[in-house]
Amino acid sequence: MGAAVTDSAGLAELDDRALLAQHVAGDDGVAFGELFRRHRDRMYAVAVRTCGDRELAADAVQEAFVSAFRRADAYRGDAAVTTWLHRIVVNACLDRLRREKTKVRRAGDLGEVDLPDRHDHHGSTETAIVVREALARLPEAQRTALVLVDMHGLPVAEAAVVLGVAEGTVKSRCFRGREALAAVLRPPSAEAGDGPAATEPQDVP
Repeated sequence: MGAAVTDSAGLAELDDRALLAQHVAGDDGVAFGELFRRHRDRMYAVAVRTCGDRELAADAVQEAFVSAFRRADAYRGDAAVTTWLHRIVVNACLDRLRREKTKVRRAGDLGEVDLPDRHDHHGSTETAIVVREALARLPEAQRTALVLVDMHGLPVAEAAVVLGVAEGTVKSRCFRGREALAAVLRPPSAEAGDGPAATEPQDVP
């Protein structure tokens, strides 16, 4: 690799792989700082939806980027840098949740607003809060699959790499998660007389 790029304009011209390579080569964290700037907001959004709690999410993202900074030489280039970062962030979130004795995620506490009744649909803000509350109640595996695929647009194949499972498992978890969300969010008038059940994708171990 040539001389390290250190000015902001030059760094902006480098792709993620080049930035990570420059960081590994030793540049006092300048290139990694550009990676952090590019991806921190998206990673934080993933963390908030995975943890169901903003403070936990912030801690998990900080922990994840510190880990990525220190372990950058472990990146082998077999997946996109963003896929690698997603995996580190999701794992940091899951580790945080497992360490939390109070299980904040089960309460869907976002720390800023009171959660309304789940059938209260007065305005988009209240509805969004209800969706977040419902998401926080999902089993961990279903929630992380939905966050990555449905909310952040990752292809199933990439989500499978992030989660370390088969593509069929991701599809199955998404299916089950969508069904669970629909059951929680369904208005009272729709709770009776449902149509025929959809066929669930086969869960691949």
